[in-house]
Order: sequence, then structure tokens, then C-alpha cells
Amino acid sequence: MDGSQGSETKKVVNESGIEIEPLYTAEDVERSGGVEFVGDPGGYPFTRGIHKEMYRKRPWTMRQYAGFGNPVDTNQRFKYLIENGQTGLNVAFDLPTQTGLDSDNVLAEGEVGRVGMAIDSLRDFEIAFDGIDLEKITVSLTVNGSAAILIAMYLAMAEKRGYDIASLRGTAQNDILKEFIGRGTWVFPVEPSIKLVGDTIEFCAEHAPKYSPVSVCGYHIRESGCNPAEEMAYAFCIAKAYADDVIGRGLNVDEFAGRLSYNFNLFGNIFEQVAKFRAGRGLWAKIVKEDYGAEDPRSMWLRMIAGGGGGGLTFEQPEVNIMRGAYYALISALSGTQTMALCSYDEAYTIPTEYSARISLRTMQLLIDEMGLCDTVDPLAGSYYVETLTNQMRERMEAIMAEVDAEGGIVEMVKDGRIQAKVSKQAYGMHRDIESGAFPKVGVNRYRIEEDDEHEVEFHPYNKEDAELQIESLRQVRSGRAGDVAGTCLAKIKAAAEAGENVMPAIMEAVQAYATVGEITDALVEVYGRYQEPIRF
Repeated sequence: MDGSQGSETKKVVNESGIEIEPLYTAEDVERSGGVEFVGDPGGYPFTRGIHKEMYRKRPWTMRQYAGFGNPVDTNQRFKYLIENGQTGLNVAFDLPTQTGLDSDNVLAEGEVGRVGMAIDSLRDFEIAFDGIDLEKITVSLTVNGSAAILIAMYLAMAEKRGYDIASLRGTAQNDILKEFIGRGTWVFPVEPSIKLVGDTIEFCAEHAPKYSPVSVCGYHIRESGCNPAEEMAYAFCIAKAYADDVIGRGLNVDEFAGRLSYNFNLFGNIFEQVAKFRAGRGLWAKIVKEDYGAEDPRSMWLRMIAGGGGGGLTFEQPEVNIMRGAYYALISALSGTQTMALCSYDEAYTIPTEYSARISLRTMQLLIDEMGLCDTVDPLAGSYYVETLTNQMRERMEAIMAEVDAEGGIVEMVKDGRIQAKVSKQAYGMHRDIESGAFPKVGVNRYRIEEDDEHEVEFHPYNKEDAELQIESLRQVRSGRAGDVAGTCLAKIKAAAEAGENVMPAIMEAVQAYATVGEITDALVEVYGRYQEPIRF
């Protein structure tokens, strides 16, 4: 007699709250919405990918996150990664740079170059990208609160080296609303922060139309406690807030939407993640077409980097993170990303070594050269399970966005701290589930090794001399500036801010005069003030 007869089937619910059936058929696809929203690759609604041939024509860009110490150190790491086959750069900045502080500011003491590269002036950009061809290697700047300044420095550096910024490609993270929700490297209050994002979009639309001034980051919201459906839905709410700002200035959606990009996370159930991205592509296309009236298909593309997965890595049994990273890369490839980056296996406890960064790079290269991930477009399409789950994820995202709208919109929820409190509560719940074992985590609450780990881990050392060299370099920049040109430029920034004008032209002048990140930030703070976080319990 079959002992399984009469026993209840275990209930399975994914992180987004969707119950998973033990078997899917064509009827499930039809009940969930059918295949009307699938389409063809390269055609609306782009569920199957934004390009007709996807990776058959060109594999994804490999863009490992890197940056530490001073610009000299980071330049060396950049060149190492490029020599090993990396096809794009993803720049990490230190905490003082991200929060608009110069390296000699008392608040920056002990943090300069500790995690991320220190940048004070245009001179640092010139050093960091020395010898790197900016036409062959596109650069992503992972900075938010001081993004307008860093974008200006990057463009000014490129111009000084003879590049035409009208054809320059690259990306800046520059998603300040997710900083209020997740990471915390804000500088200014919510409203002027959104204005600064709008200033960069407007400026780039006119002067650097191939540059992507904003990469909206569901990634960090997910790392902060959101489930996969919320990650996408909140990111779309944020993108709409930025779009509304620049449309209010008189720009047409087709003038800028094609250069908006996204940064999404990877860790979790393979099928939920793939369905998340397929659903998100179709939903974003629908939003841009129907809500904003876009006519250019490229405005409707969900252009994304799908990478990281840092929230899924563990300090325990760190070598297991190598396998996790391989599966995250698989998810990214199956999801139709344009750019891929992986957190290295040691990133749960330190800055990656060259060795661990190379393993992550080789993982992505294996998928391209050995595993057949570039052979055909959207290989999971047509699966009863995947198509049903894609429909359900899209429906769930739409419901979450409707809830946000009903509560006054994402900007108001950020301003009064409601969204931050919600995400924090969910993060606490997940932590409790991991502690209790309700949420399985190999090496943490499953298959633990109780005795001391016999494998040594290499920690990235903090070099105080790097900080001293950076501060000395900053002093040389200040002392070598001609007259008070920088001071005149800073006054122009303040005047533009006071008048409510786009401050990017004035910031461009200031960085070309070697005004520093801290000086420009302080000029803006005089007008905008500093953000005070609302605390909710």
C-alpha cells in the first residue's frame, strides 16, 4: 500500500506571497491571464526581452562592483578587471564621498577609503580613469546623495580627455528615494533631492543624451526587507516620481525615458526571480505607453542590471557563496538582463580580493562560453509554471502600486517615514524567520558546522596612509587653484539653487574649476538644508 495516500500536500508560498501549486497546466496559464501579455522579444510589451535576438547578438555586459582606497588603488583594480575580460566598470565610492563630505572633514575621519574609493575633486576622477578607454568601457557610478556632483565630474573628465559627451555612454545610480527607504546616504531633504535628480535628467537629455543619469534601484529596497514583487513595484513608483518631475518641467517622455535604467536584485527562488523580471518588463512598458503616452518603443524598455545578490550571501561557510553566485548569475541570464554583476563570495565580510572578484567574473564568462545561455532568447518561455507565475507577479506588482497611490504616493510615504517603517518591519520578520529556521538558509539554519571553520578568510586591510595621501592630495588641489574662480562658481551654484533653476550647468563650471565635493555640497545645503529622518515605531 502506498503510504503517501491520504497525506496532505505541503503548502508552498513564495516570498511575494503567491501560493505555488504542485503541478501547472495550460489551464493555469489561462486562468492567470493567458499569453496575451507575452509577445515577441524586441516587441511590445517586451516581456521576453527588449532586443529581438538578445544574447545571440551580444552577451550581457559584465560589470563587477569595485572601488577602494584612493583613486590610484582603484585604477589598478579597474585595469585588473578589464584585463580579465570585464566589459564595464561599476564604481564604489567611500561613505564621505557618498554623503558629500571632503576627505579632510572631521566627520570623515576613519572612513576615507575604508569601503569604496575616495573622491574629492575632478583630479581624482582623472587619476581613477587614467588609461581607460571610455568609449570601449562604459562606467556606472554607484552614488546617490552627491550624484549630481559626481556626474558633473565624470562628464567634465571625459570632456577634458577629448570625448564628446553627446555620444558618451554610462550610468549613475542617482536614485535618492531608495536611499531614504533603504541605504541612508542622503544629504538634502526629500523635495530638493528629487529636484536634483530631475536636474540631472534634464541636463543629460540636452547635453549627454546617451548617458543614463538615473538607475532606479529596487536592489537596495529588496536588500532592506522587501519581497521580490515589492522590489519591482516600489522601483516603478520611484521612477514615476522622477518622470513626473521632469515632465512637469516641459520635457516629453520620449526625450528621457529611454535613458532611465534599473538595478535589481537576484537572490531567492529561481523561478520567482525570473518571473519577477519578465513581469516587470511588461508592466513597465505598459506604464510608459499607457500612463505617459510614449511613442518611441525604446522609451518602454526596462533596461536593467540584474546582479549582486549580496543579501543572499552568508558569513558562515563562505565558499558556499561561490555556488550561490553561480545560481544568481543563472537567474540573471535567464531573466534577460542587459548588464550583470555578482557579489563575490567573500563580500559578506570584506571588500573582495582580486582572487574572489576573478571567480565571479569567470562565473559569468562560463555562462556565455560553456553553458549555452546565449543560444536562444527567453528559454523558459512557454513553461506553464513560468507563464502563470509571470502573470501572477505582474498582478501582484500592480496591486502594490495601487496601494502606494491610495496612501498618497511614494514621495509622501517617504517624507513621513511610512514606507521606511514598513520595510524595516519586514526585515525584522525575515531575520526572525532565519533565526527560527522558518526561512531555510544553508549553512546558517540548515547543515551548520558547529566546530570552528578550518578555512581562513582574508580581510581587506584599512590603510590609514591611503587616507593621509588623499587628504594631502586634496590640499594640493585647493592650493593650486587659480585665484578665487572656484569661489565664484560656488556662488553661482547657490544663486541657481535659490532661484529654483537647474543647478547642473553651475556645478559643471565648479568641478571644472576644481571645486570639491564638500564645497559644492555645502553651497547647496545653504539653500536646501539637510534631511532629518522621521522615526516611526
